[in-house]
Amino acid sequence: MSKKSILVSIKRLDRPVFTTNELAIFSGKSLSATTQALNFLQREGLIQKLYRGIWAEAIGARLSPYSVIPFLFPRHRAYLSFISALHLYGIVEQIPQEFTLASTSHTKSIQTKIGTFYVHHITASFFKGFVWHKGGGNFLIAEPEKALVDCLYLSAFKKNQFAYFPELYFPKSFQFKKVKEWVKKISNSKVRVYVQKKLDLLLKKP
Repeated sequence: MSKKSILVSIKRLDRPVFTTNELAIFSGKSLSATTQALNFLQREGLIQKLYRGIWAEAIGARLSPYSVIPFLFPRHRAYLSFISALHLYGIVEQIPQEFTLASTSHTKSIQTKIGTFYVHHITASFFKGFVWHKGGGNFLIAEPEKALVDCLYLSAFKKNQFAYFPELYFPKSFQFKKVKEWVKKISNSKVRVYVQKKLDLLLKKP
């Protein structure tokens, strides 16, 4: 595959992030030929490798780390949640050092060229309450109420994580009634009781 043909395929996709697999399918070339062409373009400084099989153009507008999220899990969906989502909503001012995601896949940390993504396992029955982000980047994000409950939910399993929150600033649009409804949907009774207690303590703070 020539450098020109792979660049044409990238332009036709018309987005900042793309994968080896989709370019191979799009161009009709083998994975090995596509990989060789992409490696050549990277050496030329035209594209950059972000993670295994995930690439981006090296020139143009600054790449948002959020644009990588949909490509990290080819077989699972993941949505931005926990402190990362609360920060985007302005509920938490402190900028998280990692991008925290919820998924039904195993818990793990993914190091990419533009950030570290920490994936927390959420049971399939509670993998809900997310929407497409309305700002830049085509990724899924928890609704603000669900992001808060996800934090409390995870702390039931990992006592050292989300045991304490930085200062929280709830906007008028934040619905505490919705938070309580999400707590009721936790199927594990012990976890549900734990989360409710944590929520009660949180709401009692001045």
